[in-house]
Amino acid sequence: MKGADSQDYLFGKGEPWYIIGAAIFAANIGSEHLVGLAGTGAKDGVGMAHWEMQGWMILILGWLFVPFYQLLNNKLGKIITMPDFLKFRYTPRTGSWLSIITLVAYVLTKVSVTAFTGGIFFEYLLGLPFWYGAIGLILITAVFTVFGGMKGVMTLSAIQTPILIIGSFLVLFLGLNMLGDGSISDGWQKMMAVCKEAHNGFGTTHMFHTDPADPMYPQFPGFAVFFGACIIGFWYWCTDQHIVQRVLGQTKGEDNAVVMKRARRGSIAAGYFKLLPVFMFLIPGMVAYALSQTGSDITMDITNTHDTDGAFAMMVKNILPAGIKGIVTIGFICALVASLAAFFNSCATLFTEDFYKPMKKGMSEAHYVLVGRIATIVVVLLGLAWMPIMMGMGNLYSYLQDIQSLIAPAMVAVFTLGIFSKKITPKAGEWGLIGGFLIGMVRLVTNVITDSGKAVMDGWFWENTTWFWQTNWLIFECWLLVFIVVMMVIISFFTPAPSQQQIEAITFTGDYRKQIRESWGVWDIVASLGVIILCACFYCYFW
Repeated sequence: MKGADSQDYLFGKGEPWYIIGAAIFAANIGSEHLVGLAGTGAKDGVGMAHWEMQGWMILILGWLFVPFYQLLNNKLGKIITMPDFLKFRYTPRTGSWLSIITLVAYVLTKVSVTAFTGGIFFEYLLGLPFWYGAIGLILITAVFTVFGGMKGVMTLSAIQTPILIIGSFLVLFLGLNMLGDGSISDGWQKMMAVCKEAHNGFGTTHMFHTDPADPMYPQFPGFAVFFGACIIGFWYWCTDQHIVQRVLGQTKGEDNAVVMKRARRGSIAAGYFKLLPVFMFLIPGMVAYALSQTGSDITMDITNTHDTDGAFAMMVKNILPAGIKGIVTIGFICALVASLAAFFNSCATLFTEDFYKPMKKGMSEAHYVLVGRIATIVVVLLGLAWMPIMMGMGNLYSYLQDIQSLIAPAMVAVFTLGIFSKKITPKAGEWGLIGGFLIGMVRLVTNVITDSGKAVMDGWFWENTTWFWQTNWLIFECWLLVFIVVMMVIISFFTPAPSQQQIEAITFTGDYRKQIRESWGVWDIVASLGVIILCACFYCYFW
């Protein structure tokens, strides 16, 4: 791009609130939803809907974290990345480790997952060999990202979002219509009836599984699923660079109140958008399962994760009319490209801003952009190398949340205590982040070796550490968060207190609180309550 500035390339410029909302939504929606969420719907019904009913969590980003990030932008005199915050609040080493952790997360949960599920989608829909589809998606996205930057991602998000929403609901309604022999309401009732008989009669139409005899209880024990989903959601929506970058890019050279108003309203819009994926992908997966049980052209073995992960592509192929199928397929490909492009852009941002620029100051903007692109290529290659391991770790969406449960606790503890406590010391934050991440990675290694705790392991080490490698993943996640918080509090008693400058960075002045108050009105509150009420209604229906 002629005359490109690295800040514009990496962050983009101020956009209207509805574009911000669409960009946040599109950054979240990727092939893990097109394939994985529909697959978990076919296999486990609404068991994993907790991770999608998190529009209320995005409100925390807009109402609570946007003012903090904007305050830090003003204090530091630049648009911050998440590692910038940790470097300032804790230690430079803490911020560097966050960059490492985030890039590792992109390898494990973003690039590999998106490429894998893109390959599945193209295989079931177009009949392409799996690896052709996966690598082809990466090549297309790479070209788009190199020449488009964040501005291109934002533009593509705005274009593909309406196609994605309309196309997915067409799949839902036409699928229900087919299931109900011409009646959508009858199709819904039939879907619910079939899914209630799944899993030995325990059903897949409720979000909480409290009976130990339920086949889904070992995976989603009782109410631990809600708390585990909240931990992951808090990390993802409020502290992950991939999402927060959509907000940070709106903070350039404008009045604080104007910036916060636009970013907050964008997050509220994203909260409403976030209510849609359950109906766009998860419930169509349930419809696909119901159709497979009633003699349709869709055939599915619920015990075969490859089959269930192909549920949505099978619906598109068998449900939509030919012309509409083409348009919807294009929209879905745009969604895959936008999602993967956002990951690519965030990788470039993290590496360039937090590693390379501090070491190589004074280089040209074109040089920094080139370095960011090279870093992205490395992450992509690592993601492809991880894919064969990932393919042996069960249902896609379950795998994704399992990996995130190992990364999220450290992030949540460090960010929350760093913002809300003035007594947590720099070294406490540093060791909380590093220690929590290393424990999570050890657990990941044991998951690979023991088939996520299901294998029978002999030997002194395995027999004496069953509490570590066999504990349910959601319960392990909750206890890991508690452990990190307690560890940080204890370390704070024995290490130097944060400096006055670090404390002032998270302290709102009276003038700044006034600007925050001026940034919202009654309709912002009403719209936010609407998101919360809709989430509550979903929980009530599928309790």
